[in-house]
Formats: sequence, C-alpha cells, structure tokens
Amino acid sequence: MTEAILSTKLSSGATVLTEHMPGLRSATVGVWIKRGSRHETPDFNGICHFIEHAVFKGTERRSVLDIAVESDRLGGNFDAYTSHEMTGFALKVVDRALPQAFDLLADMLLNPRFDELELEREQKVIIEEMKMVEDSPEEFLGEIFHAAYFPDHALGRPIEGTPETVSSFDRARTTEFHRAAYHPRNFCIAAAGNVSHAELVELAERAFAARELVTPEQHHSQEEPNAATPRPAAPILLQRKRELEQAHLILATPWPSARDEDRYAASLLGSVIGGGTSSRLWQSVREERGLAYSVGAAASGFSDAGMFQIYAGTSPAQLDEVLDLALAELRRVVREPVAADELQLAKDQAIASILLGLESTSARAGSLARQEITHGRRISPDEIIARLEAVTPEDMQQVARARFTSDSLALGALGNLNGFKVERSRLEI
Repeated sequence: MTEAILSTKLSSGATVLTEHMPGLRSATVGVWIKRGSRHETPDFNGICHFIEHAVFKGTERRSVLDIAVESDRLGGNFDAYTSHEMTGFALKVVDRALPQAFDLLADMLLNPRFDELELEREQKVIIEEMKMVEDSPEEFLGEIFHAAYFPDHALGRPIEGTPETVSSFDRARTTEFHRAAYHPRNFCIAAAGNVSHAELVELAERAFAARELVTPEQHHSQEEPNAATPRPAAPILLQRKRELEQAHLILATPWPSARDEDRYAASLLGSVIGGGTSSRLWQSVREERGLAYSVGAAASGFSDAGMFQIYAGTSPAQLDEVLDLALAELRRVVREPVAADELQLAKDQAIASILLGLESTSARAGSLARQEITHGRRISPDEIIARLEAVTPEDMQQVARARFTSDSLALGALGNLNGFKVERSRLEI
C-alpha cells in the first residue's frame, strides 16, 4: 500500500500529521490532546470531559450559536470525545473548507471563553449524563466494576467525573487546568483526505503564534500526572438491584497493553472468544442455548495496562449457567490451541476491518493521531496486517495461559441476582 504521510514538529511543540488520499473531495482535520481522565487528580476528576463540552460554549470571537452554525455550514460532521488517555476533536469537511475548519478548531481549543453562566449550565448537562449511565445497567456495572478493578488509580475513576467534582468546575478551576493541559506540546494535529501538509503546518504555526503560551514552570506540575502503572485487583463485585429484569455479568482479567508485543495475538484471541456472531461465546450462549441477547467480549488497551472483559445480560435464573459457559471457554483456550480455521477466520475479520477503515478520512486521521500519541510513530496497515498474519495458535495459547489465571480473574454482577453467589474457588482456571 502506498502512503503519502508527512509529519512536522512545530516550534510550539505540537505535531502535525497528514495523509494525502488522492481522488477525494473531502478531508478530516482534528486535534488530539494527550490528556484524558488518567491525567486528573481526584479533585479534578472529570475535568477533561468537562472541558471537551465547555469549549463548544463560545470563544472571544465566536458565540455558542456561531460555533453551531459554522459547524453545520462546514458539513456538520463534528466529533468530540474524551477517553482515559486522550481527548479528541475532529471535523470532516469538503477539501476547500479545511482552513475554515481548522480555524474553528483552533479558536475553540486555544481561546475558550469559559463564561461562568455557560459553565453552570454545562455542569447540569453532564450531571444528567451521569444519571443516564446509572439508568443503563450495562454502563453502570462497567463503571462500578472499573473502580473496583483499578482501586486508588485514575483508570478506575469515571471519565465524566462525579456530581461533586463537576459542580466545582468554575471558571477559575477550569481555566487553570485548561492552560496547562491544552498546551501545544500536548497537541497532535492530524488530517487525512485531499489535504496539503504545507498548508496545515502554516495554519497551525499561525494559530499557536498568536497565543500567549504557558511557561515551562507553569506547565511542569501537570507534565505526567498519575503516570504510575496500575495494579489491577481481582474483585468479586455483586450488587443487587431488584428492579432490573435482567442480571448483568462481567468476567475480566489483565490484558496486554496498547504497546505490548503480544497485542496482536491477544486481539485475535479475544475475537475467537467473543468478538462477533461467529465467536465461541455468541454461538454457545446465544445461538445454541438462547440464554442471552447481548453476549460477547472486548478488550481495553491503555499505554501500560489492559483489561479483557466478557459481558452478558441474562435472566437471573440463568446467570449461573452463563457464568459456567464463559469460564468453560476461558479454560478451553488455556488447555487447547485454537484450531487453524478459527484462527484464519479471526485474521480475515481483523484484516477486513483494517482495509475497510482505509476508505474513511475520519478513521485515517484518528489512526494517525492515536498512533503518534501511543507509539510515537506511524504503524502502517501493511505492518499491522503482517503482524496479524504471523500469529500462530501457540502465540494465542501463550497469551491465554499468561492472562487467564485463577488469581487474576475478576467478576462483577448487577441486577436482581436471585441468590447468586460466587466463591473464589469457582473461578479456578
């Protein structure tokens, strides 16, 4: 695959990455900040997510309405999100509108007004968002389980914060965190599509030159906060919520990090266990026995840690059977190598996903930024596919034996549990 990827480090410390995709009339441009909920102290928990919302509430040059109208005029495909380790903003537009799109992004991120009244309104909005999580059993279980799995660590705290912390984010506190976190040295600017690298570099240099930057002395206090590697616990968390019709289950274990050499084998192993409708869990739990509508597995990869989760929602009376089936699949991959045809199916699925993603300017721009932040370099689709193709059944079994251990297995359940109990001995692998 031929690539036209260029990278420039600006004098301000920001990185600019572009990938030219010939034949398109669209472009996605975005700014990714190397700060997420992991970089917050407990009393600032939720501030990154709060700022992600607050920058839409006006700048010195644009009102709230101006931002909304301009975004819609440019195409309206504006995506923003906060994760544990980064915050992202991306705008997809027609190619000729890239300068206007970048000007809008830069103005929002560098010059937010943080009007006190608007911040108070946004506090209420985010607290309502928290209530939505509490009303969604799957999300709520995930949140309380995370807290038990990563105790006393920022990865265990909710990305959106708590009502108490969010209510404290007035103009002074929000500005304080923003000035340190939203420094250009934490910025990765990425664009893909019909883009000119030289043009984007010039736009970025001009935007940062006009801003009064934080001095290194002001900035050092938040250089790498909460950088300590987490030590996952192995909790058994059972929370009864009698008003629920279903019981929700999580089985989790430590997993290779986003930088670990085992991540390719781990990804394919997770796919075999619960990554799609042909996966073992889906077939065993849903298709063969009809025990659940929602069942599967997913992995979270952080820069220095990872977590693999099996999840299911089922009737309380069937919870024991679903748990036993999930444990049986973990024991099976520890004791028996994955069959060659199953491994090839997982590889085909992963490679197809990579190739389909190449058609999206949004996916390519996001990939450029995330790889730069996580790995400090571009990992080409060809390299990823070659690493996936090289995975053997023995590689996958080695991951399973290292990660699926009795001591590391954690369990969470939420709902009308109907007397459901789990002793540690039941989780023997």
